[in-house]
Amino acid sequence: MHKIMTVEMPDGSKWGVPVEIIARSRAAHYAHEFDGDIERSLAEDTIPLFESDDYEIQDWAVNNMNWEDFDGHQVKIESAPLPDFQEAWINGEKGFVGT
Repeated sequence: MHKIMTVEMPDGSKWGVPVEIIARSRAAHYAHEFDGDIERSLAEDTIPLFESDDYEIQDWAVNNMNWEDFDGHQVKIESAPLPDFQEAWINGEKGFVGT
């Protein structure tokens, strides 16, 4: 399973996380249904589910995992776009600092 799930961060950058790590997380959770065998849980349950519906991957990751669960396996796919400074100058929130 070499698929990557992408996420857009608040700054506009895009990051990817390995679906394999998400799958192993789910397989470990349900291993008790497979006599504690994570590999069997992965092969017989999680991989078929994840291959049939991408939503299941996203749902498991978002509801059962944290960013830190990927332990440095996150990959930056795209940097944040440069801001449109003219647009910000015209329409951006303005304020004052100092006296």
